[in-house]
Amino acid sequence: MFAFAESRDVPDFSIEEKLLSSGKQLISGIDEVGRGPLAGPVVAAAVILDPDRIPEGLNDSKKLSAKRREAVFSKILTSAHVSWCALPATVIDRINIRAAALKAMEISFTHLPATSGHALIDGKDVPPGLSGHADCLIKGDSRSVSIAAASIVAKVIRDRIMIRADSMYPEYGFARHKGYGSKLHRDAIAGHGPCPLHRRSFSPIRQMVESD
Repeated sequence: MFAFAESRDVPDFSIEEKLLSSGKQLISGIDEVGRGPLAGPVVAAAVILDPDRIPEGLNDSKKLSAKRREAVFSKILTSAHVSWCALPATVIDRINIRAAALKAMEISFTHLPATSGHALIDGKDVPPGLSGHADCLIKGDSRSVSIAAASIVAKVIRDRIMIRADSMYPEYGFARHKGYGSKLHRDAIAGHGPCPLHRRSFSPIRQMVESD
């Protein structure tokens, strides 16, 4: 376990460099998006950056506009090893959102096209299968460019999934709120009931189902 500096204004490669200098090889960053929405999957991504080809503009995905995320996403795909995993509402309902997020992170790590020697994970939990092969970083997407890259990949992938879902279930407005609990979304659920993409273990959907 390593001790790393606290968060900074923008993420950089210093944490990865410390691990590489200790003998670790091919450091991956892992992040997930979609713990809070009422509908749609939780998506995790794992990214191994090339130290000599780090894309410009990497940052916490929440700090970037959708247009900027898409542009940086394309740069990541052309210069890094990338893997992602999306677990649907049915899995979330069966094993709970925390377990689903950790499982998605582990799957994305194990399916990288190159073998990562060590992982940096955003948050405070290491997936069970990565124990001993990873470090957690609170606010990691603001500290490590590898995690920032993973956050961008996961966010772009999930947004695209929800935009496609909008064409399947247009009455819910998924393209606008991406499944989060906005008033528009809650009103749509109240008017139409839940669809197969909704997380029935989440309130208020659980309450609605139980009251029927």
